[in-house]
Amino acid sequence: MEKWKMLDSEYLYKTPFGNLRKDKCELPNGLVINDYYVNEYSDWVNAIVITKENKVVLVEQYRYAGGDFFLEIPAGKIEENESYEEGLLRELREETGFTSRKTPIKLGEFMVNPATQTNKVITYLIVDAYKEFEQDLDDTEDIEVHLVDFNDMGRALKKNQLKTQLFTTYAYYMAKDFFAEKLLHNK
Repeated sequence: MEKWKMLDSEYLYKTPFGNLRKDKCELPNGLVINDYYVNEYSDWVNAIVITKENKVVLVEQYRYAGGDFFLEIPAGKIEENESYEEGLLRELREETGFTSRKTPIKLGEFMVNPATQTNKVITYLIVDAYKEFEQDLDDTEDIEVHLVDFNDMGRALKKNQLKTQLFTTYAYYMAKDFFAEKLLHNK
């Protein structure tokens, strides 16, 4: 297999939230695609955050494109000159008021949709979280914090009883797998 060649590229628009680019690409077999659209987005971080009481810290907010309220794990874009961990801890503090003295555990780094998007999501696990601050929300944010038992969340996900999105679900199962492996290694 060979990579495609970019023959030409132009921006159709640029915004603070992302850019839309139109590329002209040549495939290895010689076929040319004149209008291949690529969404350029910033990377973002998220974390499944678990308290000492085994509660998952979730944020509920209205998602305009989804047309409803969703329960999600804390997430956001990193700011200039922030590491992924620094950005994650800032987002957690701002959105929920929670923090932890434990170092975040990186669970994975994944492309969101490599067919048409340039960004990735970096997922962490934060344990022994506790509330230390008040929320510090942007003017465009209206977020309610919910604490859900880790095991109850798993049952709700399996029964499709939790209105959430893919990244929250995936982070939950990554954390569950992390704990299962840790338990096996401690035996």
